[in-house]
Amino acid sequence: MSEALTIGQTAPDLTLPVSGGGSLSLSALRGKKVVLYFYPKDMTSGCTTEAEAFRDLHDRFSAANTVILGVSKDSIKKHDQFIAKHNLPFQLLSDEETGALCDAFGVWVEKSMYGRTYFGIERATFLLNADGVITHQWRKVKVAGHAAAVLKAAEEN
Repeated sequence: MSEALTIGQTAPDLTLPVSGGGSLSLSALRGKKVVLYFYPKDMTSGCTTEAEAFRDLHDRFSAANTVILGVSKDSIKKHDQFIAKHNLPFQLLSDEETGALCDAFGVWVEKSMYGRTYFGIERATFLLNADGVITHQWRKVKVAGHAAAVLKAAEEN
């Protein structure tokens, strides 16, 4: 595993399967700011709360020329169900096949719960500028107030 990307570095131009079918390359979004928020799993309480917070602020992100993309290792089928159930107005990327995006951003980490260790996605968010350069990062995210903090950064840049 390589060193995790950080502020000032350009996000890799990876192409991943995207909700609704097809695929999406990060370079296709150049000219817009991009919020890449990594989350552990569709349909879980914290991830649902986070997705709904981004949903509720979606119009303001759009007004700030910012695209929101959620990323997990869930399948496209699960992503599509998650979007439909919670009316999410943004796309979700599936890093299920290679884990390349999670690895690049250093969010695939060892976790522990109830004395058991396992690997999973650490909740983290990255804000990319219109050139694909990381301008902000939030690691080990606490959901409450997070989407609003990301919006503030997007509006100021």
